[in-house]
Amino acid sequence: MYQTLLFILLIYLVLINLIGFFMMLTDKRRAGKNAWRIPEKTLFLTALAGGSAGIWGGMYTFHHKTRHWYFVLGVPLILILQLALAVWISFRFF
Repeated sequence: MYQTLLFILLIYLVLINLIGFFMMLTDKRRAGKNAWRIPEKTLFLTALAGGSAGIWGGMYTFHHKTRHWYFVLGVPLILILQLALAVWISFRFF
């Protein structure tokens, strides 16, 4: 049963990080065209939902939001907290 749950969690994390990565690409492209942008709140919610690595990777791959201190500090902080939670859960329950 744990293997199935871990597999589902792994698939979820891969998908949410890919979504976050491509959200950064999409927002960067829209910024250059003065088109409708993805709200920063949505980007942070995606990071909080487990997509922090994808958002962070997209930030530096596409050089997007790297001048905003709250992204430069906030997204890695979310990632660190998520990793710490994963380590705590793995020691606590496995």
